[in-house]
Amino acid sequence: MSRMQLALVQMSMSRDMAENVAKAESYVLEAVKQGAQVVLLPELFENHYFCQLEREEYFAWAHPVEGHPFLGQMQKLAAAHKLVLPVSFFERAGQAHFNSLAMINADGSLMGIYRKSHIPDGPGYEEKYYFNVGDTGFKTWNTRYGSIGVGICWDQWFPECARAMALQGADLLLYPTAIGSEPADQVETPNTPDMWQRAMIGHAVHNSCYVAAANRIGTECFENSRCDFYGHSFICDYRGDKLVEKKADYSGLLTAELDLAAARTFRAGMGFFRDRRPELYRSLLTLDGKVKS
Repeated sequence: MSRMQLALVQMSMSRDMAENVAKAESYVLEAVKQGAQVVLLPELFENHYFCQLEREEYFAWAHPVEGHPFLGQMQKLAAAHKLVLPVSFFERAGQAHFNSLAMINADGSLMGIYRKSHIPDGPGYEEKYYFNVGDTGFKTWNTRYGSIGVGICWDQWFPECARAMALQGADLLLYPTAIGSEPADQVETPNTPDMWQRAMIGHAVHNSCYVAAANRIGTECFENSRCDFYGHSFICDYRGDKLVEKKADYSGLLTAELDLAAARTFRAGMGFFRDRRPELYRSLLTLDGKVKS
C-alpha cells in the first residue's frame, strides 16, 4: 500500500467494561464513516487505570486470549469493515499476567500478541505489581494496509524499541497509552505531555517513519489516589511534524492520511539505516555499558 488512512481514539473510561467496549466500538464505527483503515484505541481501555494502587482484587480483571470477553467482538468488527485494529487488553496466561496487545488484520484474523516489554514502577503507575515483563520481543506486522509496529505506553520512551520495530520494516509506529498527572507529592516529576511527545517525535525522525499515540482522558480515582489523564494524542509524520493533536478537553477521533510511499523514499534517502554500525553497539546489550569479554 502507498497510502493509509489512520484514526486514533481519545476517550475517557468508566468502571464498566461493557460500557467502555461499546463506547470504543462506536468511535471505531465513526472512524469507518470517515474512511479509516487502521484505528488505534488507548491502552487498557476496558476499565479505569487500576495500576494507581497495588490491590490483589484487580488481577481478576485479566482474561486469557482464548474465550476473551471482547477480542472476538473486535475481530468481527474488523472483518465487517475491513479494518486493522490493534487492541490493548489485560491478559492472563497460566499464572502470568501481561499488559498485552492483539493485532487484528482487516479480515478479522488475529495476527499475534505483543506483550509490553518495559514495565514502569512508580507512584501512581505501579505496573510491576500487576504485569510480568513481556516475553514476545518487539513486533512489526505486515497488515493489509502497511507494516505496523506497536509498543505500549512506557515502551514509547525507549529508542531501542522504536528502532527494533523500524528495522523489522515498520512504516508506522503506534503507541496505545495511559498517561497523565503524577501524584501531588512527586514534585520532581513533570506533569507535562511535551516531553512525552518529544520522545516519540524523536522516534519518527530517527527512523523516518510515521508515529502516533492514543491516550485516554478524564479523572480516575482509586481510594486516595487520583490521576488526571492529559490526552494530547497525536499523529506525526516521518519528518517529525505533527499532523494532528488533541488536548484533554477533547473526546473523539484524530485522523490523517499517511503517504507511506513518500516516507519510504525519504527514509532511503536519509541513509540512517544504510549508515548504521551494529558491530559497534554491543554496549547496548549491557546494563552498565561495559562489554564483557
